[in-house]
Amino acid sequence: MKRTMAFGGLVATAGLLAAGLAAPAQAAGDVATDALATNGIAAWSTIAYWYNNQAANLINATPYNVETKVVAKHVSKGGPAPDSKPGIVPAIGDEKKAAGKSKNVNLPKTTGKVFFDGADGQPHWCTATSVQSAYKNLVATAGHCVYDTGKNAATMENWVFIPGYYQGKTPYGIYVGKQAFTHYDFDVYEDGDRDYAFVTVYNGLTMGHDGISEPDEAPGEWYEVSYETYSKFPKMYRERAKERGRCYLKERPGKDGKTHYFVWKFVDAGALGANVGGQGLAYNQKVGKPVFVFGYPSGQHPDGNQAYSGQTLKWSYGKTFAVQVPAIKGEELVGTKSSFTGEGALGSAWLVNYNNGRRLGYLNGVTIGVSDTDGNNRFDTSFSPYFDGELYGVYSAAKNLWSGSIAIPFESPAIPHASESPRPRS
Repeated sequence: MKRTMAFGGLVATAGLLAAGLAAPAQAAGDVATDALATNGIAAWSTIAYWYNNQAANLINATPYNVETKVVAKHVSKGGPAPDSKPGIVPAIGDEKKAAGKSKNVNLPKTTGKVFFDGADGQPHWCTATSVQSAYKNLVATAGHCVYDTGKNAATMENWVFIPGYYQGKTPYGIYVGKQAFTHYDFDVYEDGDRDYAFVTVYNGLTMGHDGISEPDEAPGEWYEVSYETYSKFPKMYRERAKERGRCYLKERPGKDGKTHYFVWKFVDAGALGANVGGQGLAYNQKVGKPVFVFGYPSGQHPDGNQAYSGQTLKWSYGKTFAVQVPAIKGEELVGTKSSFTGEGALGSAWLVNYNNGRRLGYLNGVTIGVSDTDGNNRFDTSFSPYFDGELYGVYSAAKNLWSGSIAIPFESPAIPHASESPRPRS
């Protein structure tokens, strides 16, 4: 396994150990892991964050701003090599089928955007995709869309995945991140060859667009809870409920002369993979295979051309080749010809043997940067870590972990209050 010293470079990245945590992130072998939203109330608060003020944070989020002017060198010697036998994990629903090649392209439902607060405290987004796992609850993206090692701060605040994102719409619900897994070398040594992450997510929530309007405009119902439970929700939401009564919490006087406390129960959208499916995984594959890249590119080419808006899913197609990127000490990367601009495309899914009918294939890369290799001020190459047995080890650490529902974010059962509960909407 390659070990490298820390470097500055291509992306603003963040490590667990460098995040100022009281104790080092747990590492088992070559896997580093840390919690995102550790309980239902924290996850509920994350959803409320993105939908407050007419979903201002979601609407105003910008693509994760990284340095994309890097030199990617094609190499004929060296580069990535398998560290064990080739292997695949079938896609969800494809366990007994062999995915075939396709010339036509129907966009996958599995790809979407991940939103999070960056080290600058501002909302940003990357691309990510749903992948196969035991509980249909796993997302793959670039490592630096989870951590920011470069600025010594975690980018994992308010981390959510929205599959099928299209011009601000959330057709399959919103999925809050529970636990993130990266390679130890990325977390500690900032190794660009290990710039990938797998994140378990809770069941999705179905929500209305406006998070501060009366909650009965969104699917769900009011639940009465004890003050002890109510007090565990963030202070800002409790104060808003008391002063204005226009959020997902509210306080109301009862006929008994006491104050009663209510929390909005959102509709559980179900497990991620059950709703959109999940791509398979391929590792230790030969370099030179055709690959589809699906992502949300945004931003300009170096010449100022605004090629993509970042509002809709795009694709490119080409064969992979060995690449080295000295700026990030990337010695074992793969590249493919693509006009994707770097902003927004980070974390894009590289799928081999993509089947147009089932919209499924095998994840074999995630975009971690782009390059202008011919010097014409247009990005022409995307690159990814090579997926080998060490990547499979990180995936294996995440694939069998349960996350569950956060529709009722309480430690104990909530109390439905008939007089306060409008009919749930489906």
